[in-house]
Amino acid sequence: MISTQDWADARRVWDYHQMGHSPRPCSVAIGLGSHDLGVADTAVDFYRRGMAPLLLFTGATSPTTRERMPRGEAVHYQERALELGVPSTAILVEPRARNTGENIRFSRELLEKAGVKVSSVLLISKPYEERRAYATARKLWPEVEVISASAPMTFEQYADSIGDARLVIDMLVGALQRLMIYPEQGFMISQPVPADVIEAYERLRQAGFTSRLVTTDVPSA
Repeated sequence: MISTQDWADARRVWDYHQMGHSPRPCSVAIGLGSHDLGVADTAVDFYRRGMAPLLLFTGATSPTTRERMPRGEAVHYQERALELGVPSTAILVEPRARNTGENIRFSRELLEKAGVKVSSVLLISKPYEERRAYATARKLWPEVEVISASAPMTFEQYADSIGDARLVIDMLVGALQRLMIYPEQGFMISQPVPADVIEAYERLRQAGFTSRLVTTDVPSA
């Protein structure tokens, strides 16, 4: 059972994960692979709005996407974009990345090999991964401007779309833990976490929303 306090704490953590950036035209839009095809839909929407002349989808598979996206997350994103009318010439696919750090590094390498000059990146992720994606990109690609974006959804809307509110809260908690421990491991820049967000995080942990937590020595971004 999810208590009223749990919902309030989850909303607070959700709000913190959102960067609040205003999308603007960038050199490229990069869709970070995940279980959520909504990332591809959002990337296509930005492309149609003239926010980027090129889409790059990055991602292999993971235990949570292997069955749903057997050809790889980036390939499924590409197929979705093609279905929605994006020309193949406007799409690049990076099919190897298995974590956020690899998403950024491998995308950067692919763009360099393709001869694409990049001064700014529209980085598209799941809504609760905006801040993590931003922090990772700023660490690994500091010379470009990073605009973090996602589908415009409330916490309740996203939980309804996934169909498992407890799992979503677990993911919120896990994403925040990484924001706090990964800077020391060199995976991302450090960002201040307000006291009320930390308090909400600790209450959620105590309430048992812990399935997406990692040990501090896990070498993965």
